[in-house]
Amino acid sequence: MNPTIRLHPADDVLIARAQLMSGALVEGIAVRGLIPPGHKIATRALATGEPVRRYNQIIGFASQAIGPGEHVHTHNLKTNLSGTITYSFNQKLNEIRYAKRDLTFNGFRRSNGNAGIRNEIWIVPTVGCVNGQAQQIINRFQKEVNPENVDAIEVFKHNYGCSQLGDDHVNTQKALAQLINHPNAGGVLVLGLGCENNQISHLKKFIGEYDSDRIKFLVSQEVEDEVEAGVEILKEIYRHMKNDRREAIPLSELKVGLKCGGSDGFSGITANPLVGVFSDFLIAQGGTTVLTEVPEMFGAETILMARAKDQATFEKTVSLINDFKDYYTQHNLPVYENPSPGNKDGGISTLEDKSLGCTQKGGSATVMDVLKYAYPIKVKGM
Repeated sequence: MNPTIRLHPADDVLIARAQLMSGALVEGIAVRGLIPPGHKIATRALATGEPVRRYNQIIGFASQAIGPGEHVHTHNLKTNLSGTITYSFNQKLNEIRYAKRDLTFNGFRRSNGNAGIRNEIWIVPTVGCVNGQAQQIINRFQKEVNPENVDAIEVFKHNYGCSQLGDDHVNTQKALAQLINHPNAGGVLVLGLGCENNQISHLKKFIGEYDSDRIKFLVSQEVEDEVEAGVEILKEIYRHMKNDRREAIPLSELKVGLKCGGSDGFSGITANPLVGVFSDFLIAQGGTTVLTEVPEMFGAETILMARAKDQATFEKTVSLINDFKDYYTQHNLPVYENPSPGNKDGGISTLEDKSLGCTQKGGSATVMDVLKYAYPIKVKGM
């Protein structure tokens, strides 16, 4: 087996499959120094300031002269990233290579027509102050009922819902509303305290229409014992959902979020491209995937921009990237303060290096829409 991986003929680096000792020959190049697995080796002499390519994309520049066979990493490779950029729309769409098939998944059809892959009971607190009471309600409910045909019972604990202002407060309400409406929940108890900023009466405006048999509300300060009252409400919800059964649902209704685990030098070679293949396949079936973690797009964003379906989607992608960068710079933080120490130990040297691997989760499909924080999916595709 070849001890290194070359991702593209034009690349300036090879990736070590396993630890390489000094003096080992790879592609006719003598390794200089110990090279850990997942780390990069220079294929040629690189002058100070010269761009360095991996995936046939620039992952930074040489901060000092690098000889053939030398370790290319944080000690001699620097990011090219800085602030916001003025982009041009140069569309380059790809043809999905998968045929559409008559495929289904076994899911739960909800009363509003949406489909979930799980049937769970949730408590969603309006404010972090009632996280503990919510957990007590869950524990007592499980002990008294021992529910069947329920995939999980969860409290979605958080520290928000009070002492928030402006967009910060509204974003919390939007995010909680989307969670409450999620089709993986067969039933939801929304638990409030009573004195918080995020009043249930206000939150309902973001929730919109809902199934009153499956989504119920409780304000702790309006009852003598919120734990006892909460348990009774969960029992009522459970009576409505305990007979729910899975049914065949077209794969075109499946929506999947794409997220990284712990990134290293191999992530962009193995796991992420595999997820990208899945993404393309699902989209070919009419389904939807969502590429997340915007700061891990910095340095690879032009690839995504070129896949925008039209000028308007391109402009939304530009705003997404530059708004995030503006947030960093407004707080006097560098936009490239990533990868993490663990990422670097695994062979990732710059944010571009990481992003070019991370964004492969999105496959090669056309970018159909760009969502702001806590906004629902309205367009199928990626």
